[in-house]
Amino acid sequence: MALLLNTSKVSKRFGAEALFRNVSLSIHEGDRLGLIGPNGSGKSTLMQILAGRLEPDSGDLVLRNGTRLVYVPQDSQFEPGDSVRSVMRRALRTAGLPETEWQARESETLGRTGFRDFDAEAATLSGGWRKRLSIAEALVQNPDIVLLDEPTNHLDLAGIEWLEKTLQGATFAFVIISHDRYFLENVPARMAELNRVYPDGLFQVAGNYSAFLDQKAEFLHAQAKRQSALENRVRTEVEWLRRGPKARSTKAKARIDNAGELISELSELKTRSQTGNVGIDFVATGAKTKRLIHLERSSFGYDDKALVEHLTFTITSGMRVGLVGANGSGKTTLLQLLRGAIEPMTGEVQRAEGLRIVYFDQRRHINPDLSLRRALAPDSDSVIYRGRVIHVAAWASRFLFVAEQLDQPVSKLSGGERARVLIANLMLEPADVLLLDEPTNDLDIPTLEILEESLLEFEGALVLVTHDRYLLDRVSTTVLGLDECGKAEHFADYSQWAAYQAVRKQVKTKAATTMRETPAAGIQKKKLSYLENREYESLEQGIAALELTLHQKRASVDDIALKDPRRLEQVYAEIEALQREIDLLYARWAELEEKVG
Repeated sequence: MALLLNTSKVSKRFGAEALFRNVSLSIHEGDRLGLIGPNGSGKSTLMQILAGRLEPDSGDLVLRNGTRLVYVPQDSQFEPGDSVRSVMRRALRTAGLPETEWQARESETLGRTGFRDFDAEAATLSGGWRKRLSIAEALVQNPDIVLLDEPTNHLDLAGIEWLEKTLQGATFAFVIISHDRYFLENVPARMAELNRVYPDGLFQVAGNYSAFLDQKAEFLHAQAKRQSALENRVRTEVEWLRRGPKARSTKAKARIDNAGELISELSELKTRSQTGNVGIDFVATGAKTKRLIHLERSSFGYDDKALVEHLTFTITSGMRVGLVGANGSGKTTLLQLLRGAIEPMTGEVQRAEGLRIVYFDQRRHINPDLSLRRALAPDSDSVIYRGRVIHVAAWASRFLFVAEQLDQPVSKLSGGERARVLIANLMLEPADVLLLDEPTNDLDIPTLEILEESLLEFEGALVLVTHDRYLLDRVSTTVLGLDECGKAEHFADYSQWAAYQAVRKQVKTKAATTMRETPAAGIQKKKLSYLENREYESLEQGIAALELTLHQKRASVDDIALKDPRRLEQVYAEIEALQREIDLLYARWAELEEKVG
């Protein structure tokens, strides 16, 4: 594959602090590179250098002549008055594409991206749809390289799956920063980690995230063995040096020089190997109450518009609920209902007496003018955690802040650092129920792993909204899915919810096809009766559930053939019966659709 972009020994520092040194990276045609690293390692800075938006302090960057490179930054901002269409037209003009191609390329790209209203004002779109528009703005330019800085932070689950499919079928090369481990498993063909633990500052592996983890473990194990061996050799050499050898002979002088080199190498290894971990540990109240919150036929929404209707749901101690659904389906609104910030439109919410709820707000409101010291300890220079008084400097270090940052304003903190401040504040409050609304945005993978362990060990109840599918699968004991049609369904895990969503999509497509193919003759078009309307509303959900069961039974045939061949005949009979039932429901749906039409 032809080389498109090459960096050689690039270094960058801000003030006295070096972000990275002597980093070399090459991008070839068709490359699919996932870039990861701890917060503060300089990933976004390196991406801006690759995009030509920042100059490195040293090193070289060469972009092949005629290569079209497009950069999609973390925050997608558009000017007031810009429409979806005008954003795309400006991108087409920038790319120098002939106007005769504009309409076709614009419609095709926006259609693939999921847009329907091309005249919608870009600045008023939700964060997820602004991110989709930024990606569409890049794709419409027919790029050779696309640089994407943490796009999965702003997309909902459906948006992340859309981006996965888009990049899996891409003909252009791309570099993407992401902390979504399922995404990194499914999309990149090459991984690179920017981290000072590596001699060159960058560790590159051919393969996806799993392959990267395997080779990283091997590298770190070898490095640890090298450090152990060096420590033994240095100990021997230091003892020899203490005896005061005289460098009169060439051999003695060489040994003294070699000892100095070994000591320097060991010092460098120890410095690189020093890594900090965030100390996340939520505190439960220890209350013995089993039933904490109960919703009884509760409907909720805003502006007299119900997002979910007649939800009956109970949260008990030790329960970990993953809350999923598209943007706008009511996830955050449900959290507000659970914590008592809003009242249900109908039904009731029952909370245990003396219930203590701790809430993480995805908007991360912290006064930007506060110093980090006051953000962590508002009233004094210490905090009380698990009954112990801890000085603010020690508390800050637990969340990887250094003493020099304590008097800096919050406005100087990165998104990940602000998230750590909020988590630090939440940990000071004992809770029966944790309500966490997108706590994973901007957190690096090591911090995500520590957050997971803390949530798994938390003894109270948890309701979690996140687009991190790995976290959902690992932490949740049940998943509550909001379907945008006013209903909420329970699932065992995220994978089952995703399968259900895929089946629903198939159901809608198949129903539309069935309706077109069903003869209209003899069917009188009229409004549905009350009973027919109830039946019509339940058909989609019923078909989706049956389709999911059918899919699971078909998938189990091979396993049953190996374990219990005698059951095969029964399973095939069940599959045929399910298919007949589904066909009848499709026919009934088509009939009712025709009446509605």
